[in-house]
Amino acid sequence: TSAPRLPLAGVRVVDLTWVWAGTFGSMNLAHLGAEVIHIESAKRPDLYRRSVFRRIGEDASLNQSGMFNQWNQGKKGVALDLGTEEGIETVKDFVRTSDVVTQNFATGVMERLGLGYDVLREINPGIILASISGYGQSGPYRDYIGYGPAATSLAGISAVTGYVGGGAAEVGVSMPDPNAGITAAFAIVSALARRDETGEGDHLDITLFEASAVCGLEAWMQYALNGTQPERIGNRDPWMAPHGCFPCRGEDQWVAIACTSDDEWARLAALIDPALVDDPRFASLVDRKANEDALEDVVAAWTREQDRWQATSVLQSLGIAAFPTYTCKDIVEDVHMNARGFIERLPHPEVGTRAHTGIPWRLSRRPNGVRSPAPCLGADTEDALREVLGYDDAKIAALRAADVLT
Repeated sequence: TSAPRLPLAGVRVVDLTWVWAGTFGSMNLAHLGAEVIHIESAKRPDLYRRSVFRRIGEDASLNQSGMFNQWNQGKKGVALDLGTEEGIETVKDFVRTSDVVTQNFATGVMERLGLGYDVLREINPGIILASISGYGQSGPYRDYIGYGPAATSLAGISAVTGYVGGGAAEVGVSMPDPNAGITAAFAIVSALARRDETGEGDHLDITLFEASAVCGLEAWMQYALNGTQPERIGNRDPWMAPHGCFPCRGEDQWVAIACTSDDEWARLAALIDPALVDDPRFASLVDRKANEDALEDVVAAWTREQDRWQATSVLQSLGIAAFPTYTCKDIVEDVHMNARGFIERLPHPEVGTRAHTGIPWRLSRRPNGVRSPAPCLGADTEDALREVLGYDDAKIAALRAADVLT
């Protein structure tokens, strides 16, 4: 019997994305088994190829970026200059034999390139175009410059993030990008299912703004129910106390603790100091919220004397949600993550073997794991032109002579 196929085996994606949101979405299609052909040019490479997370010096190249290599796993790399007529025509040839096109250029760029949805649909009526942008292909903000941190603020997330009594703050990571990327992947899979039934393609319009706004559920519900804006409360939670990250023994060592009920607090109180069990300041959630500064001082005084893993172990044994506050190094070395195969150590021709975050799901009856590291720029150009498009040596040579394959 043949080996089981991945869910999107046989699906071909023309990937015109760059930076994070778009590449994250198309990478997840590759993880699901799609053939993803990532098209870019050395004349205008993916911005992440030039990110600060790469080697510097005489041996530096555009293939050594950690950011690019993280978000483009499992793809093929084709170099095409989209500033040339021949480059655009070659993209159109790829579209003829593909199922999906992904792009996250600024709104209007695809139309200016001659690759708008109306054009692509004429070439291939079943094509699915996924357009990822800051604010969408329509609406008053469509032409605004879009970038992840701006979308975080616009989506209302920064307004509820920050210290008690302080100003709005960023969340420390550009959440809108992966949010929009995984939203795009979900929408594409849905569109493929519909196309299988109807034969019709689609133009999917995904925005960082909307993909992030849906994450502010509690704030939305508070405003919808009583018309008020949630206050910024730092690491605290309206319905749990104690709730936060508390210092542990050692430099910059922390444990996150969340007590979800009076019973859980009673167990934690008995562990810290049995006298706390009957302390009226902390008897109920209302009491603990009213005395939260004192409550956190009590918890922190205990955690400072604990190793973060010892604290985690004893709290978990009591049925209290707790875990060390991880650094990136902790994640890479985590025994659980490695046991599940989430940490992938991918061999790359220019940077050697590096640890990457892998696929955040497991299939029980299909193969798991990243199929290949991110491609070097243009590594698969000639193979793709021959095998996918059927170009002969003469045509490929002509394109190379015209400086299109760069």
